[in-house]
Amino acid sequence: MGFNHHGVWAIYRFEMARALRTLWQSLVTPVITTSLYFVVFGGAIGSRMHDVGGVGYGSFIVPGLIMLSLLTQSISNASIGIYFPKFTGTMFELLSAPVSAFEMVLGYVGAAATKSVVLGLIILATAACFVPLRIEHPVAMLAFLVLTSVTFSMFGFIIGIWAKGFEQLSFVPALLVTPLTFLGGAFYSIDMLPQPWRTVSLFNPVVYLVSGFRWSFFGRGDVSVAWSLGFTAGFLLLCFVAIAWIFRTGWRLKN
Repeated sequence: MGFNHHGVWAIYRFEMARALRTLWQSLVTPVITTSLYFVVFGGAIGSRMHDVGGVGYGSFIVPGLIMLSLLTQSISNASIGIYFPKFTGTMFELLSAPVSAFEMVLGYVGAAATKSVVLGLIILATAACFVPLRIEHPVAMLAFLVLTSVTFSMFGFIIGIWAKGFEQLSFVPALLVTPLTFLGGAFYSIDMLPQPWRTVSLFNPVVYLVSGFRWSFFGRGDVSVAWSLGFTAGFLLLCFVAIAWIFRTGWRLKN
């Protein structure tokens, strides 16, 4: 059987339509939240801080804000998308449909990643209304945006299969990803930390994501851009292997 693009498109279109039905939660709420971040961090705190590496503090936090929303929304969109067929009992129909595992993942992950990329660009446009921005490597910025969205949408897909209830869907983003992002240099440079905390921060995987994304804006990051790309690509491969194992073994797909 060849590639079933109709099946992929059907899943993709259904997930995108669901996002339009929850437009307020999907787009408007993150934009309002970002605006509040700029009021608190960029205005109240940034006005009392010097530049960070030659970049105004308000501009400096933009990549971190985008990455924070990107990680949480990618995981949330993908996990909810695949969890609902389990919750409603339509997973059996989905698994028996003439759609391969790869095509199913492509539809769900593609839709989740698309929504995250659009959200990231909207937050970027919102940030430009508050602070002056420059993007030294626009192609690299878009590449990081897409690669991160796809990687964490795949991670969210795994979480959606693993979760046995709605509370577990929010467990990883709320109690793991968000704290790691706040401690991963989203609002500061880890070079500002004293030892041994700077060395400890290097064990935080989000540091490499934020640093690489910030490099695409300002040409500098806390770690090498090669390390950032390597980590993201490595995590993408790990998620791919995990999803392949899930479909091969049927782990929690039919529970």
